[in-house]
Amino acid sequence: MTGEVAVLGVGMHPWGKWGRGFVEYGVTAARTALADAGIDWRDVGSIVGADTVRGGYPGYVAGATFAKALGWQGARVASVYAACASGAQALNTARAQILAGLADVVLVVGADAAPKGFFRPAGGDRPDDPDWLRFRVLGATNPTYFGLYARRRMALHGDTLEDFAQVKVKNAALGALNPHARYRKKVTAEEVAGSAVVADPLRLLDICATSDGGAAVVLASMEFARRHGAAGPVRIRAVSTVTPSYPNTVLDLPDIATDSAAAVQPADGTFRASIARAAYEEAGIGPEDLSLAEVYDLSTALELQWYEDLGLCGEGEAAKLLREGATSLGGRIPVNVSGGLASFGEAVPAQAIAQVCELTWQLRGSAGDRQVAGARVGITANQGLFGHGSSVVAVR
Repeated sequence: MTGEVAVLGVGMHPWGKWGRGFVEYGVTAARTALADAGIDWRDVGSIVGADTVRGGYPGYVAGATFAKALGWQGARVASVYAACASGAQALNTARAQILAGLADVVLVVGADAAPKGFFRPAGGDRPDDPDWLRFRVLGATNPTYFGLYARRRMALHGDTLEDFAQVKVKNAALGALNPHARYRKKVTAEEVAGSAVVADPLRLLDICATSDGGAAVVLASMEFARRHGAAGPVRIRAVSTVTPSYPNTVLDLPDIATDSAAAVQPADGTFRASIARAAYEEAGIGPEDLSLAEVYDLSTALELQWYEDLGLCGEGEAAKLLREGATSLGGRIPVNVSGGLASFGEAVPAQAIAQVCELTWQLRGSAGDRQVAGARVGITANQGLFGHGSSVVAVR
């Protein structure tokens, strides 16, 4: 087990389409997190920014961009890009600095101003870039991938359109309780079924939107937390950032081919399952110890897949777990009590950080109407392009 670090403060800029720059969203989240921690910006020893590729040059150096916006004060700085796993990579960088004794307090910030519609690759010709290739060669947009994965679940496990719709119904009801969510309106299964088909079999309400937003976390050494008077803070116990293992026989975006398993036996489990497994091993816990989970619901079908990848149920049993109400608020293992990406949309560098914000509020017992009773252990699950794992275990 790796040493723990304390979560002293968290903060967010509400998700939406605000039409302003990502720096404003990140600074708002950072100042909120600093106030929550009771820390002055000048006392922060390091700042780690999760990068956005849509913010131009400042986006690619987000750590220094946020440091400048908050006011130069000499802190160490790092900038991290790992697509949707950027936030977890930033948290891991901050944790490593603390455990190495390089800083007592580290501010982690991620923010984005997303385009309208669905994401597309950056401009230019890049024939060695699998993300560019799957758009240009296959025409496989993100929703196309989500639709194919949904069909896979239907074929292998018998999941139905009604099961997918119920994921949205669950998450929309929880998002309606979250002041930071973009979509704060309950929906019915009939409304999901009646929304436009985007990538068969998925409807518009099955797929998350793109959003503006920001999130920030203040991490500190346990010794500093004690000196600061933080009794029993939420603690980060594990961060998993693993890559796939050869051979990888289940297609994962943006790859358009799998490794050959003709001469080598497939790995024991999929890439996504390995992300959670590494987090459990580092934290010294198992799925049976969890109070809640925040997962990467790019689509309703992918949320169901995460149930199995996290070990919340056996393979092919996710829809059954959902139907039983186990993943709803008040169930055995609530999932996405924040409302998930279904209610927030994607603000790529911020979303893995936002998941930790939600775990923190839940473990503090300050989540209001969406509070999970007696929450003690939470896990996040995310995934970045090109094999970036992303999972965080937090405890109280």
